[in-house]
Amino acid sequence: MTLWYESGGTKEELAEVKIVTFNVNGLRAADRRGFRGWLDQAAPDIVALQEVRAPVAAVPEAAIADWTFIYEPGQLPGRNGVALLSKVPPVAVRVGLDDDAEFAHEGRYLEADFDLDGQALTVACLYLPKGAVASESAAGEAKYQRKLRFCVLLSAHLRGSLERAAQAGREFTVIGDFNIARTPQDVYNHHSKKPLDGFQPEERDWLTSVLDLNLVDVVRSLHPEAQGPYSWWSWRGASWARDNGWRIDYHLSTPGLAATALSGQTDRSDSYETRVSDHAPVVVEYAVPQ
Repeated sequence: MTLWYESGGTKEELAEVKIVTFNVNGLRAADRRGFRGWLDQAAPDIVALQEVRAPVAAVPEAAIADWTFIYEPGQLPGRNGVALLSKVPPVAVRVGLDDDAEFAHEGRYLEADFDLDGQALTVACLYLPKGAVASESAAGEAKYQRKLRFCVLLSAHLRGSLERAAQAGREFTVIGDFNIARTPQDVYNHHSKKPLDGFQPEERDWLTSVLDLNLVDVVRSLHPEAQGPYSWWSWRGASWARDNGWRIDYHLSTPGLAATALSGQTDRSDSYETRVSDHAPVVVEYAVPQ
């Protein structure tokens, strides 16, 4: 489809750019469940993957064939790992957060610069640590505080990345699994009287502060009144069938890029049996000048 933008009596051709974030919960398992079929059908331009969870040599070749694959596996066997799949190779790649001694070995952050149909763009892929309910145990408190320490590091890094992108004339988007539901619209059981891991006041406030860095929650901006659309459902019970989910996978984009968004939604599978992961891909389509 050809898109046009008219301004001041001139007609400018636009290109559609489809960007996806997808926590695959293990790329090898996702490949067995049909990841490549989804990829071919969705035909995105860039896909950010989280929880790839495979050594470089064990990444299934068929799943990434004919794509540029940038991967930060980390050093924890069978855990974490972030990657970017793209049709156009990046012009620069950066791995990890600034001034990070605690999490640098875990494979949680990757960003790359792309030139897409005239759109200069930086895409960051994030897998934020899971937390715990701090009040339940000393171990839970320690895990929760660890998550918050990562959040502080990430905020500082994003400030720098946004400044560098602006100086280079690039739009910026950070996409991935934040393991936080920011508002009651983002979690089905928000009325629970029991504290919920991923829905505690400090982490929700932190995610709001990230938006205050001049980023837009693109999917929420397109669905301001909706409950959801959720992106994660437990494998257990009837959570998926009942749509008892959480929205924890985000596209946070600079205002200039967000303003070009044509659509943003969860690519939910047709049935429980055809799910590729316990997460679903979150897809945003932009219209950018050629």
